[in-house]
Amino acid sequence: MTQSESLLNVSVTFRHTESTPALKAYATEKIINCLQKYISHPSDIHVILSVEKRDHTAEAVVRSKIYDVSGKASTGDLYSAIDKMCDTLVAQLRKQKGRHLDSKHQAAEV
Repeated sequence: MTQSESLLNVSVTFRHTESTPALKAYATEKIINCLQKYISHPSDIHVILSVEKRDHTAEAVVRSKIYDVSGKASTGDLYSAIDKMCDTLVAQLRKQKGRHLDSKHQAAEV
């Protein structure tokens, strides 16, 4: 376990579907790989995987000292929903990180 993995506390919840170790491992690994670049503080990440008829939905909430973002995606299968949800989270974190760094630099210039 690397330092970045110990910072990210990932929990996975299944709704209306069976919990499989492969799906849980995939979601955890994908989240850690996507977010470790942006998060340097201890964070809690809650991933919710649900199935309703033909909609497979992946949702995640990231809470840390600096960031508070969430992402949601629905597709035909859970693996692609997890991928799309990670893309959404990365876009939001990239935007918030830019804002956070800009505000730090503006405060230093004044």
